[in-house]
Amino acid sequence: MRATASRVLLVSGALTLLAGCCALLALALGEQSLDLSEAFTTGTTAHTILMSLRLPRVVLAALVGAALASSGSMLQALLRNPLADPFVLGVSGGAALGATIAIALGVTTAGVAGLSGASVFALLGAVVATGLVLVVGRSGRGDGSTSTLLAGVIFNAFALAAIIFIKALVAPDKLGEVLFWLAGSLGHESWSALGFTGAIVVAAVLAMWSLSGRINLLMLGDDDAQSLGVDVRRTRLLLLLLASAAVSAAVSLSGLVGFVGLLVPHLARLVLGADQRLSLPASALVGASFLMLADLAARLMFRVFQTEPPVGVITALLGGPLFLLLMMRRAREA
Repeated sequence: MRATASRVLLVSGALTLLAGCCALLALALGEQSLDLSEAFTTGTTAHTILMSLRLPRVVLAALVGAALASSGSMLQALLRNPLADPFVLGVSGGAALGATIAIALGVTTAGVAGLSGASVFALLGAVVATGLVLVVGRSGRGDGSTSTLLAGVIFNAFALAAIIFIKALVAPDKLGEVLFWLAGSLGHESWSALGFTGAIVVAAVLAMWSLSGRINLLMLGDDDAQSLGVDVRRTRLLLLLLASAAVSAAVSLSGLVGFVGLLVPHLARLVLGADQRLSLPASALVGASFLMLADLAARLMFRVFQTEPPVGVITALLGGPLFLLLMMRRAREA
C-alpha cells in the first residue's frame, strides 16, 4: 500500500479507534467488571478502582506495546532482517541484570520520577548495555550492523549467565520476585512514573516516525541511500538510539515482554506493506492494542485460577503460534 497523506491519516485513525475500543474493554473488565458510567463518577468505589488501579495499568500496557512494536518494525527494516527484535541491542540483558541486582540487594524504595528501585536499576542497566553494544558495533567494519547484532547477542548471553549466578545466591522469597520480573508483568505504577516513561516512549516513537522516509531509503541498501542524500552512519546510529530509549523506558516498568516487537510488525507489513511511513505507526497502535488485550486476558484468568499469570507468559502463548502460522504462510507463498 502506497503511503499517501490520506492513507496515513485513514489507517492511523482506524487503528487509533481500535486501540480506544481495546482500552475501554480493558478498563471495564478484569478481576471484577466495572460499570464505566459509575466508574467515571467521582467518589464511588468503582471510580477509585478505575483511577488508582485499572487506568494506570492500561496506560502502561499501551505504552509498552507501542514502544516494543514500533521499535521492532524499525529494526526489522533497518537491519533488513525479519527476525530482528527490540531486545537484540542488549536492552533485555541490561534491564534484566539491573533489575535482578536491585531485587537481590533489596533496593525497593522509589527512585527517580516515582520509579521503583528495580525499575531504576533496569533502566540504568539497559542504557549502559545499549551504549556498550553500540560502541562495539561502531568499531566494526562496514556499517556496523553485523557487529552491533553480534555484540547484542553476546551481551545478552553474558547477562543471562550473571542472572543465573545471582539467582543461585539469593533467598527464595527474592528469587520469586526475580522470576516474576523476568517473565514480564504490568503493575500498578504511579502517575509520575507513567508520565516519565510515557514522555520518553512518545518522543522516541514520533522521532522514528519522522525518519520513516530515510528508513525506506536505507532498506534499498547503504550505497543507494547514500547516493540519495542519506547520511547512513549517522541516521542508523540515531535510529538505534531512539529504539533503545523507547524499549529501555518501557521494560524498566514491565520487565521482559516477548513477541510483541517480533510479531506485530509482521502483521502490520502483511496488511499495509513495508513502507515505514505506514507500518511504523500502525505497529505502534496495534502493539498497544495487542498488549492491552493480553493483559486483560491475564487479569480475566484470575477469575478461574485465583492467580494472575505474568503478561509476558500470555504474549508468548499467543505470539508463538501466531508467528509460526505467519512463517508457514510466507513459506507457502514463496
